[in-house]
Amino acid sequence: MTSFPHTRRLMQRGIDFLGTEYAVLCGAMSWVSERNLVSAISNAGGFGVIACGAMTPDLLDAEIAATRAMTDKPFGVNLITMHPMLFDLIEVCARHRVGHVVLAGGIPPKGSVEAIKAFGAKVLVFAPTLALAKKLLRSGADALVIEGSEAGGHIGPVATSVLAQEFLPELADDFVVFVAGGIGHGDMIAAYLEMGASGVQLGTAFACASESIAHPDFKKAFFRANARDAVASVQVDPRLPVIPVRALKNKGTEEFTAKQREVAARLDAGEVDMAAAQLEIEHFWAGALRRAVIDGDVENGSLMAGQSVGMVNAEEPVATILDRLIDQSETALAR
Repeated sequence: MTSFPHTRRLMQRGIDFLGTEYAVLCGAMSWVSERNLVSAISNAGGFGVIACGAMTPDLLDAEIAATRAMTDKPFGVNLITMHPMLFDLIEVCARHRVGHVVLAGGIPPKGSVEAIKAFGAKVLVFAPTLALAKKLLRSGADALVIEGSEAGGHIGPVATSVLAQEFLPELADDFVVFVAGGIGHGDMIAAYLEMGASGVQLGTAFACASESIAHPDFKKAFFRANARDAVASVQVDPRLPVIPVRALKNKGTEEFTAKQREVAARLDAGEVDMAAAQLEIEHFWAGALRRAVIDGDVENGSLMAGQSVGMVNAEEPVATILDRLIDQSETALAR
C-alpha cells in the first residue's frame, strides 16, 4: 500500500514519534521478537521491538548489533522493569544509541526513566490506570501503550475497548498513545485512530510471519486456534500476586498452576522472599516460552497468544500482513 492518506493523517503524530512509515509497533514477544522479526517489521515500514526478556546484558548487546546489521530503520528495545540487571541493560541501550526503550511489566523503578532519557532515547511505558498513566507522563515518559486483557502474554484485567474510552479522551490531545490488545484487523486500527490514538501495537498478528523464527509446530498451533483457546492463567495464592498471562490452553497451562503452588509453599516456609518468588515465576515463563517457540514443544511449553489468534490463519511475510492491515484501515476510514 503506497497511499493511505486517511490513516496517515490520523497516525501522523505516531509516525513522527517513531520515525517510521506506519505507526504500528510490534509487541515484544520473548524468543519471537528477535533480530529476524524485528528487522523485517522495521524494513516493512512498521516499528520492530526487541524483547529483552530474561537476556543478560551481553546477549542484549549482541542482539541489538545483529538487528542493526539487518536494518537501517528505527527499532526499539523492550526491557522488563523487574529484571535484576535493568540498569546494566539500559547502559547497553545507551552504548548502541537505541532511539526508543519500552519499559514493561510494572512501574519503572526510580531513576530508570531518567537513565534512558539521559542518552537521548524516548521512553514508552504501560499503565493499568489513568491516574498512573498521568503520573508517568508527567514524570518524563514520552509515550504510553494502553494494553487490554485481550492481548497475549502478560495482561491486565480490563478490555482494550474500555481502556481506550477511558484513557484516550483524557490523554490523546497532549500525549502520544498507542493502543494494544486484541487487534487483528485494520477496521480496529481505524477505530482507535479515530478515538485519538497515535498508533497501535500488535503482537499475535506478527508471531507467525514468515520471518518469525518460531517453530513450525508453534505456528501450526496458532493457525488451529480460535479466540476462546487463548485463556488467562489462574492466580493460585493471593499472597503471590502473579501478573496473569494469556496463552493457548495446554499441559503447560496446568504446569504453571502447579509451579505457583510450589513457590507459594516456599514463600510460606520463608525459603524465598516475595521478590525472589516473583522472579522465579518470571523465569518459569521464560523457560516455558522457549520450549514452545524454539523447541516446538506445544504441549508443555507456553503458547502465549492474544484473543486475535483466530484471525491468524497462515504464514505470510511481514510486509503482506502490514499492507493488509493498513489497507483495511484506509478502506474503513474512507467509508
